[in-house]
Amino acid sequence: MASDPYLAASLRRAICLTPIAIPFVRSCYEYPDVLRYLSIGYVHSTLEVRPNAPRQGWEGAPAARLEILPPFVQGVDGIKAGEEIWIFTWLHEAQRSVLKVHPRDDVRNPMKGVFATRSPDRPNPIGLHRAKVLSVEGDRWLQVQDLEAIDGTPIVDIKPVIERDRDF
Repeated sequence: MASDPYLAASLRRAICLTPIAIPFVRSCYEYPDVLRYLSIGYVHSTLEVRPNAPRQGWEGAPAARLEILPPFVQGVDGIKAGEEIWIFTWLHEAQRSVLKVHPRDDVRNPMKGVFATRSPDRPNPIGLHRAKVLSVEGDRWLQVQDLEAIDGTPIVDIKPVIERDRDF
């Protein structure tokens, strides 16, 4: 069991339930406030480094596993295989000082502000990923399709995809 890489990673991360501090500036004349959140889990993926990750999940991302940490497992109740979910992540390897980029890292594209792009490099690197649930394993593992986040990416939240024609 100790040779299970998912278990080993889970044990390393289980002790990391400390809040992640995010500086927030209300205006240029004030000192930053701090927003806090707890990671509810982590991404386990064969994508280990940013250069190997596709820009979007539908561009060839492999299946990945979402590990939900024990304090948050009740929040998974109701998620079923076949459904689509939004996964909000903290893009922990992002460069937070970047404000302009060449879209898709292609220098042939003119520079744009990061808020007009899907660049992971941005002041508050929140990732938004639409993925299909392939399976729910126990109460703390979700197998998903089309997730371009790299291994170890903290999960901030999960929400169901609601289409306009669905009753809710």
